[in-house]
Amino acid sequence: MSYQTVHTFGVSAYFIFMLLFLWMSMIPRTNPGAGWWAASICCTMLARLSMFFFPPIAGQPLAGPLYVLFISLEKPLLLTGLTRFLNLHIQVRWFWMASLASVLWLLAALAAGLPPFARAMGFCTVNAALLLYMGWIALKNSAGFPRWPLVLTATASFALSAHWLSGPGLIEVFPAWARNGFVLGTLLVLLQYLSLMTAVLSLFQSRLIDAESKALDLAFHDPLTGLNNQRYMKTLFDQALVLATRPHHVVAVFYIDLDNFKPINDTAGHAVGDEVLKTVAARLKSSTRSTDICARVGGDEFVVIATQLDEEAQAGEVAKKLLARLTECIPVNGKEYALGASIGVALYPQHGRNLAELVQRADKAMYQVKRNGKSGCEIFAGAAT
Repeated sequence: MSYQTVHTFGVSAYFIFMLLFLWMSMIPRTNPGAGWWAASICCTMLARLSMFFFPPIAGQPLAGPLYVLFISLEKPLLLTGLTRFLNLHIQVRWFWMASLASVLWLLAALAAGLPPFARAMGFCTVNAALLLYMGWIALKNSAGFPRWPLVLTATASFALSAHWLSGPGLIEVFPAWARNGFVLGTLLVLLQYLSLMTAVLSLFQSRLIDAESKALDLAFHDPLTGLNNQRYMKTLFDQALVLATRPHHVVAVFYIDLDNFKPINDTAGHAVGDEVLKTVAARLKSSTRSTDICARVGGDEFVVIATQLDEEAQAGEVAKKLLARLTECIPVNGKEYALGASIGVALYPQHGRNLAELVQRADKAMYQVKRNGKSGCEIFAGAAT
């Protein structure tokens, strides 16, 4: 494989990676590492272009300085991208100072007339040290980030460090290794950048999953109390009816309106009112079974659907249990607030065949409780029409 073929492959692959990193950096709220990596791999691509157009084997003196310049720029950009990606508070100026020191070493070695091996060894040692450090921070700080891509980043960085460190010696002993070294270096660099790209895409995936989870939560749950909302309650009720069609199973719908909540909300403030509602929701959850459904359907209105009751009489027992729990004083910020609860009950299928009918009749029963003096429970007195 000729030098031109090796460098053409490297330049083409680096160019594609550069475009992909640039695209990712332009996506809103993207981790800032992608932009730095687009710049670093661009430097790697330009370094290879210098080797393509001014190959040392043709006696061109320009390839060496250009290659050194772009490679010296690549490593600090690469490391800066990783520190930004991992949100690390590291002084990146040390990366640039190390790269500058490697360039100064080359200049001093040239001025002193040192042999090629000595000149290359100083430059390669600094590059190897930077890559070794990159692998170390990728492993050390992978918690909270996609772990296996960062482990792959560390592995590729360690391998590249060994490659840079051993390169001058191998070329000194086996001059033909220079071309093979470029091939191996290209593959390791691609592996390194591929792992970084995978880490960025993994964060994208995590963001999408989190966004979907939050969207579903907003769609199905009340944001204040965490209970099911009215829309999701219907879906859960339809599922509960499948079980209710089995023999001896009864479903009861409890419509709950809090008494004395408005005065608390008006006098103590909405923040206290919100805490009271959260406590009410927690008490409803703790007073029902995991198969039951608890939903908030209004400001201070709740619906509980008790599924798989063994007999109708159990509905009255559940209503009394809920009433007793909700009328206990609620402590908020060192003060206690007393609530009442008017609870209306409707039974399936006696009082309705669908949720809308059952909620309507439970609501009527609840208003009957309010007419009778509030803070009580009553089962709908009537039949389905």
